[in-house]
Amino acid sequence: MHNSSKTFTDPDAITQADIVDPQEVERTWQAALVRVPTGLGRSQRTTFEDLAAQYGDGSRKFPVAIYMHGCSGIWRGTHLRVKFLADNGFLVIAPASFARTVYAQSCDPSRHEGSMFRDVIKMRKMDAGHAIELAKSLPYVDPENVLLIGLSQGGVTTAKHTVFNERRSVTARVIEGWTCNAGWYEYIGLDAPKDEPVLSLVGSKDPWYQNERNEGDCWEAMNKENGSISIVYDTGPLATRHELLEFKSVQKTTLEFLHKHMNLPLNAVQVQRILTDQGYDPGPIDGIWGQKSLAALNELRAERSLPPVADFEASSQELLKNLLRREN
Repeated sequence: MHNSSKTFTDPDAITQADIVDPQEVERTWQAALVRVPTGLGRSQRTTFEDLAAQYGDGSRKFPVAIYMHGCSGIWRGTHLRVKFLADNGFLVIAPASFARTVYAQSCDPSRHEGSMFRDVIKMRKMDAGHAIELAKSLPYVDPENVLLIGLSQGGVTTAKHTVFNERRSVTARVIEGWTCNAGWYEYIGLDAPKDEPVLSLVGSKDPWYQNERNEGDCWEAMNKENGSISIVYDTGPLATRHELLEFKSVQKTTLEFLHKHMNLPLNAVQVQRILTDQGYDPGPIDGIWGQKSLAALNELRAERSLPPVADFEASSQELLKNLLRREN
């Protein structure tokens, strides 16, 4: 589902009824990429059917990330971001807007040309809201722990998602590769409620935004008192990048923001750091969970008269979270 393979509709033939058509919107949910955590730093592709079979009793609740792809559809970078989020504890659902049968081309990445179909943002917002509402109704999703995140046009969608009711509310937003500035009024600014923190990430020389209409960043539109952050990379290779979450430093910044504002499971780096602080040797604090890290965890468990484990599981998660709370 990409520009290179999609048969597009003539923009002049698309009506408002097409934009809001429930069947068209539902197609984006049915075609969504879905990925679930399977252990510390691990995840796998899955389906809603498999999730219902394994977690339909509601015994486990995942934080959920609704990931909105960019204007050219699903590509290698989409899968990279979905995996990054799932490896760090999110159930990730990435609705596929290109699954709509009535859909116009909105950009040409080869020329950094956007603004080819103005009403695409209405479609993307419909798809995002629908995904949020359905995700929050799933028995294995924590409805109080919802992230909306997107790249480029998906970042615009994330910024402009409007919360009409609690069913479509989110806990936090992450905007990658968007400035919150545009020539069209409905693309400008943020529509996040005042108590909802937002992280925006953009390169100062992003090749998509080198004009006076799009230049800048999201800071002016943000609530300055709720923990929102606008990061502009103005030096080094990140300054000229559109896609930023490929970089470990950006991933680290993003995870720090999310752990501050959401109730997330500990990731491998945090677990290794806690074990090190407690006097154990899990090996380097590199986010790679191996036998040495597991041995250090089992040393800690043994000293607390707990049985050894073959992997990092729920009881160990709770044990280390309690240690972290005491330190703080």
